[in-house]
Amino acid sequence: MRPFYARSPLDEGPIFYEIAEPSAPGDGREPVTIITCDGIGCSGYVWKYLNRELSGYRVIHWHYPGHGRSPTPRSPVRMTIEGLARDLVAVLDDAGVSQAVACGHSMGVQVVLETYRQMRARIQGLLLVCGAPENPLRTFRGTNRFEALLPAVRHLTQRMPGLINRVSRRFLPTRLSYEIATLIEPNEALLDPKDFMPYLEGMARIDMRLFLTLLESACHHSAVALLPEIQVPTLVVGGSQDTFTPPELSTRMHGAIPGADLLMVEGGSHTAPIERPELVNERILGFLDQRIRTPAERGATQQDAPQSR
Repeated sequence: MRPFYARSPLDEGPIFYEIAEPSAPGDGREPVTIITCDGIGCSGYVWKYLNRELSGYRVIHWHYPGHGRSPTPRSPVRMTIEGLARDLVAVLDDAGVSQAVACGHSMGVQVVLETYRQMRARIQGLLLVCGAPENPLRTFRGTNRFEALLPAVRHLTQRMPGLINRVSRRFLPTRLSYEIATLIEPNEALLDPKDFMPYLEGMARIDMRLFLTLLESACHHSAVALLPEIQVPTLVVGGSQDTFTPPELSTRMHGAIPGADLLMVEGGSHTAPIERPELVNERILGFLDQRIRTPAERGATQQDAPQSR
């Protein structure tokens, strides 16, 4: 992937993104573009296996401000779901892309839904993976108590940011942290530790004040009323054992979006794309081929494919 930087329309801060062009030459038309949007605290770990299968598409992956290779903004207050949607459009503008299939995981689902609300003409399709259309803490692990604790946690972090950040940077990127994490959510029977450690390493580098500001915005954001208005092809992917965004949220979202498709990953948790990648990738590729690509594009792909003997 080739690295680039766009400029945020909110504060002119740099936004890192990278592009992988289709492996096969096109016919002069703009290729189908997929832009991947991470969960909070993430910088691409969940797309590891999917990226390998998307060689027939242009793929853009970007890092939210303060995540990965995008520097921390001067003011964490600008970190909102609505602001990230504007940043996403700025990345598309910088890349010269008129339309894209927006693919979100976890909080990234809220980001792509908000982008659709703001700039519908720029969104060609939606891939909503293990996420919710509103407040993720209200149903986190089947209770709303984490939502009630958020103000106190944020207050503590604002009072002692240096200490909180030092502890997270020391503790998160460790094997002990991984073992604790697998007791809470990922399906350890399906997960390779090397696929999940990049998440913990990325989380350790994030300023916790920024993280909690963005989490609070996600708790106040809702796209539920938007769902019946969606008029682009949509695939909802859920995990049957996801306790971060429980499977019933995916089922409800699927039912509310006209004509949406649904994949429920049996045994999958919040990290289903790296737990059962073959199943998830096959369904996403089928969705893109049948509901996003035009017949002419499908024909061109078949002609480019090697002929069997």
